[in-house]
Amino acid sequence: MISTTFTARWVFPVSGPPLANGTVTVRGDRIEAVEPRGTRTPDDDLGNVALVPGFVNPHTHLDLSGARGLIPPTDPDHFTDWLRGVIAYRRTRTAEQTQADIRAGLDECLRFGTTLIGDIAAEGASWDALAALPVRAVVFWEVIGLTEARYQSALDDCGLKAGLSWADDAPPTVFRPTPLCRWATSPHAPYSAHHNSACGQLFMGNAAIHFAESPAEIELLTSKTGPFVDFLKQLGVWEPTAFTAGVRDFFATWPKCAPPVLYVHCNYLPLDVPLAPAHTIVYCPRTHAAFQHPPHPFREFLARGVRVCLGTDSLASNPDLDILAEARFVRSRDPDFPGDQLLRMVTLSGAEALGWATDCGSLEPGKSADLVAVPLPDSDATDPHELLLADHAGERRTMFRGAWHDRVPREGVEPSQPGFVDPAP
Repeated sequence: MISTTFTARWVFPVSGPPLANGTVTVRGDRIEAVEPRGTRTPDDDLGNVALVPGFVNPHTHLDLSGARGLIPPTDPDHFTDWLRGVIAYRRTRTAEQTQADIRAGLDECLRFGTTLIGDIAAEGASWDALAALPVRAVVFWEVIGLTEARYQSALDDCGLKAGLSWADDAPPTVFRPTPLCRWATSPHAPYSAHHNSACGQLFMGNAAIHFAESPAEIELLTSKTGPFVDFLKQLGVWEPTAFTAGVRDFFATWPKCAPPVLYVHCNYLPLDVPLAPAHTIVYCPRTHAAFQHPPHPFREFLARGVRVCLGTDSLASNPDLDILAEARFVRSRDPDFPGDQLLRMVTLSGAEALGWATDCGSLEPGKSADLVAVPLPDSDATDPHELLLADHAGERRTMFRGAWHDRVPREGVEPSQPGFVDPAP
């Protein structure tokens, strides 16, 4: 295999310090070397760009990509009203429309340089789209059911279709894991999944759960009162025995049965909950701001040694699916937060959370050649991370497994229209 050495104004390995005019050598689908300027003669000078690892978005809902601007976020005290809007929207979508929404959201992720995605998927709806394109993915099958019987029925359906159940008499599975696309499960939230049933199930691979997203959720867990009671009664699914006695009791039982776990949002999570090393908090900055939540405690959890990564959530609460824009938003709100940590939160930390860190998330010899060339402003900064995190326009270029993505039209989409996707490597 022929190796090719690329250089750029800045190379950000993430696993080490930035390299001014550094080089990345690619052989086949792997990184052969990441070296300082002058070590090798480059074959291709990419110019005024930052070479960074492929971006990781560990939390989104691709099926809600058609809801952009249609369900305005509420204030924190009316979160259940927003949930009603999401439910009503989903009920209007046909299966064909949902698949189109998933593809549109995935196209957007790829356009912004995402090479690893964690998607929460009702009935595994995003599997076919994710498995067909050059991207790594963990599809979190959303399991919902407040009664023990409903939860187990949903879990059984997931297991049979996703290949999580391998009994001799099991029917053929609908989906099979691939080298780039893996299955996991997502008991959606404490207000929608029977706690004891969820904790009694040993999950395959990762699990993801929305947690401490709103004050009403905390009230439900601590006293079984508040807006969620009315919300669940209106849906006809209220089951008071489904909940733990409080947030700390939830964590006292959950970590024993399903590591590694992604805890999504955690806007109101107490700082002293017993998170384990395999657990990750996924903070979605622009969604958090859209709901007018108080400042997120991500800095405090990082200081405790808890892994924190960034996610976009869905287009029902976010303007786009650009994970780098999430980091840039945090920078605008917290200008003193270290830029190297922000870059890690959208690359290596996300890869660790999703179980892909041995393959991607940083630029290191032996890892997959997943790179993004991000245009930089024509200015200087003492810390080069400031250049990367500046809100600067320009088309990004993505390499996945050693092949640059050439934009090609999806079937039925003209080259001049949105909807382009990247071809398989």
